[in-house]
Amino acid sequence: MSERTTAASGATSTAPAAQNRRSEEPHLARSLSRRHIQMLAIGGTIGTGLFMGAGKTISLAGPSVIFVYMIIGFMLFFVMRAMGEILLSNLNYKSFSDFAGDLLGPWASFFTGWSYWAFWVVTGVADIVAISGYVNVLAPGTPLWIPALLTPVVLILLNLPSVKAFGETEFWFALVKVVAILALIVTGIVMIATHFTSPSGAVASLENIWNDGGMFPHGVAGFVLGFQIAIFAFAGIELVGTAAAETKDPEENLPRAINTIPVRLLLFYVGALVIIMAVNPWRTIDPGSSPFIGMFTLAGLGIAAIVINLVVLTSAASSANSGIYSTSRMVYGLAQDGNAPKSFGKLSRHMVPRNALLFSCIFLLAGLVLLYTGDSFMGAFTLVTSVASVLTMFVWSIIMVSYIAFLRRRPQLHAASKYKMPGARVMPWVVLGFFGFMLWALGQAEDTRLALIVAPLWFLGLGAAWYVNRKAPLQQARIEEWKAEARAEKAALVR
Repeated sequence: MSERTTAASGATSTAPAAQNRRSEEPHLARSLSRRHIQMLAIGGTIGTGLFMGAGKTISLAGPSVIFVYMIIGFMLFFVMRAMGEILLSNLNYKSFSDFAGDLLGPWASFFTGWSYWAFWVVTGVADIVAISGYVNVLAPGTPLWIPALLTPVVLILLNLPSVKAFGETEFWFALVKVVAILALIVTGIVMIATHFTSPSGAVASLENIWNDGGMFPHGVAGFVLGFQIAIFAFAGIELVGTAAAETKDPEENLPRAINTIPVRLLLFYVGALVIIMAVNPWRTIDPGSSPFIGMFTLAGLGIAAIVINLVVLTSAASSANSGIYSTSRMVYGLAQDGNAPKSFGKLSRHMVPRNALLFSCIFLLAGLVLLYTGDSFMGAFTLVTSVASVLTMFVWSIIMVSYIAFLRRRPQLHAASKYKMPGARVMPWVVLGFFGFMLWALGQAEDTRLALIVAPLWFLGLGAAWYVNRKAPLQQARIEEWKAEARAEKAALVR
């Protein structure tokens, strides 16, 4: 059972069995420094979806894609603030799965943890599809199975040594992405300032953004369709929440990482897309390839285009690396609470959940199957990213529902918080309404509609697994303890 602070007393209460179990076992080490957590947040914000999916999003929404990314980023900022406030209210929480189980009941920890695991596995498969595709671009003729098989092996080697080794790897991965986007923005500004003329005769200018059908060339329908692919670009933004238990000085570093999200979104998403569409008129952008590569190629910077191919490949590797880290920690937490096999709850001598890590990596081999059965590279990518989007929106929704429960059950902790979410009483409902709109948007196109069929099957299977698991003595004890605490908190509020 998760350790938690009760509303009645403000003290930490822990079930005796859980307390004894956790006192005997080693704990995750707080080895991630400020620069690690900042780059982890940046790396989570700049996903593979931005580099690979931006072209298709632009083709669907036109220049209004700028507003699509701004709206999604605005909503997710509140998800991050809600998550940050709850995590900092009790530093015993390991992740958002932990506080979901505490605030909503043990079922929420089970559903959130395994859904987040499934999200990152599906995302990891998408990343392997991307890596295989770009390896084939850089080295034509390379059999797809080679990068699809080598990637999980490399990820295991990067994550096994220690959490600090993971943080260091992700720091440099994220830095490569940041430098690439800044290089694109600077190159684009130079091209606009010098009135660069493309082979098609188009002159680089900010007017290219609105002079071909306006900001909404495909109307409201096109604007809505843009949300389908764009939402995946933000998957992983919550990554700092899974690193909470391994972060040094979380009271200082978590707020810093979360508060800079708006600036990162304006620079890396809006800034990059404005430059791309100003240099390369939006109708000429190929939806089947990365517009980042296309812009450097257009500029005649052949070497730079090759480098950007490597950057996109690195971005996919970074995303997969983060996913393996997240899934291993989530499965470790699930095992600690009896929601996964006990062997996944053990740590290596380097304080790494080795068994959970190997378990997650095995599922990445599904990328091999997808590569050889899909009709096209981008088609496979769209399919898996749509499923991942549904799963990640479920997790984000659980975070917001947990926050609503937090306000209701522990108002004194919210009142005492130094990191309150703005609009705490209203914005959780606004964000949940937005996620409802997103599910509707996914159903508007055939290639993303399949996700709305596949995802419910996952939740049905998960529900059946929970029905069986909840009958175990440990789960029955956790459920009864949670009910007792909920009653005590309610009684304290009445007094």
